[in-house]
Amino acid sequence: MINGNLFRNALISGAVTINNRKKDVDELNVYPVPDGDTGTNMSMTIGNALAELKRLPENVSISHVADVVASSLLRGARGNSGVILSLIFRGISKGLSGLTEANCTDFANALELGVESAYKAVMKPVEGTILTVAKSMSEKAKETALSTNDDVIFWGDICTEAEEVLEKTRDMLPQLKKSGVVDAGGMGLVIIIRAMCEVFAGGEIAQPVDATPESDNFKTAVSEYDDDITFTYCTEFMIQKKENCPDTFMLRAYLETIGDCVVLVEDEEIIKVHVHTDNPGNALQKGLEFGCFINDPRPKIENMRIQHENKVKEVEQKQAGFTPAEPEKDFGFAVVCMGHGLETMFRDLGADVIIKGGQTMNPSADDILRAILSVPAKTVFVLPNNKNIIMASEQAVRLTDKSVCVLQTTTIPQGISAMLAFDEGAGLSENRLNMTKAFEKVSTGLITFAVRDSEFDGHSIKEGEILALDNGRLSFTEKDINKAVIKLTKRLAKGDASYVTLIYGADVTEENAENIQQTLQSKLSDKIEVMLVNGGQPVYYYIISVE
Repeated sequence: MINGNLFRNALISGAVTINNRKKDVDELNVYPVPDGDTGTNMSMTIGNALAELKRLPENVSISHVADVVASSLLRGARGNSGVILSLIFRGISKGLSGLTEANCTDFANALELGVESAYKAVMKPVEGTILTVAKSMSEKAKETALSTNDDVIFWGDICTEAEEVLEKTRDMLPQLKKSGVVDAGGMGLVIIIRAMCEVFAGGEIAQPVDATPESDNFKTAVSEYDDDITFTYCTEFMIQKKENCPDTFMLRAYLETIGDCVVLVEDEEIIKVHVHTDNPGNALQKGLEFGCFINDPRPKIENMRIQHENKVKEVEQKQAGFTPAEPEKDFGFAVVCMGHGLETMFRDLGADVIIKGGQTMNPSADDILRAILSVPAKTVFVLPNNKNIIMASEQAVRLTDKSVCVLQTTTIPQGISAMLAFDEGAGLSENRLNMTKAFEKVSTGLITFAVRDSEFDGHSIKEGEILALDNGRLSFTEKDINKAVIKLTKRLAKGDASYVTLIYGADVTEENAENIQQTLQSKLSDKIEVMLVNGGQPVYYYIISVE
């Protein structure tokens, strides 16, 4: 059995170890742009739990330790990899709920819940990523728990399996195969779990290589991840299959008609069901067509709205030193960006709060939550403006009962177009639709530099070369920034384009930017107007918006 003290020490060791090795993980980024922050995001996510874990008493239960780490990771989650890591530990926390100590079977069940939670949160799961590694751990845990009660053997087998599957990710995704590397998020998870395993086996807690490991500075509060509540009752039950059991696809199909968040897992004898519905009795009655209920565990029905209200109140009460703004208007905006010019531009367009972040610096779910609560509006639009910040934004939404709409903006130009399409006289649904339509019409070009030598998508890239990205995809490389800007803009401006906006960064002089603007204006159609904005952003020499 693993008790709370041992579990806490293992988690501390995992957090310290991933912080020590975050650069190793960062460098696995197959895209040579300055965005290799997977290790940093995972380190800062789990690092957010360090202070809370160290304050726990010696006789703490494993359930309480799991709750503390799940809450801390939820609020500290950064980037997609950090969010997925937080969801894995959230599931583990649910699996260990109420336990003083945990054995191999308990952990196998908890890991299964963690993997389920992570997969549910990703709209289109891709194999060959951290999800694949986590799933392999869960499957190995269930297998090993059937043959041993020895924790050291159990965790050793899990780690070995995870490391073997991690190596296989090289061949699962074309991008990884071409670059000859494993998945960065998967490696981060393996590093954490291996460090925990060593403590379970009697090893010492890892010590920081750097005396000042990174972590979030915000205080943590106890909360749990809540799915969007469309239906009231979370209904769970297990069925012992009857002879000649009908195809369980029929049960899944029926549950989809009366609710959402349907999870149906089965083997040769058992059907496990999870559904959110307003009619739990109908779900139970339908289940009886496939067999009989199992007494342990018994069917469970919980009112999620009451749970959610209680947790929101608890979180708000524990956010010491922070007072949410009173609503003074119907709509407000919280916008993610970095650079003095971009901040000014978004404020001029109506942004109430700027969340500093973007490429190489992803804000945490707690950063975004506090921004949302500080907007003096009944409904808050969040513009992430980066694909690696969307999941953290959606995570933050689930920590508040305030009306929030996260727009799926992945670039700065998309965020600008969305705000320009906002109509103060329209309602939430109409604005969401119109703003989404507006940003989806925008093409974005990015001019940056390669941070390492690499082979990517048929391109042989040298460190320091100029990279031209066409709507997120590497288009070509260049030696000269000005030539890259002109070439990429001409590609983006084909068709019925009317406006080109050049947003120049902190490493570009005003004189150089004005020269490129004039050159572009002379080379493009007379129907296209070229505008210039001093964004002051880091990382990107130019952000090019074409509408």
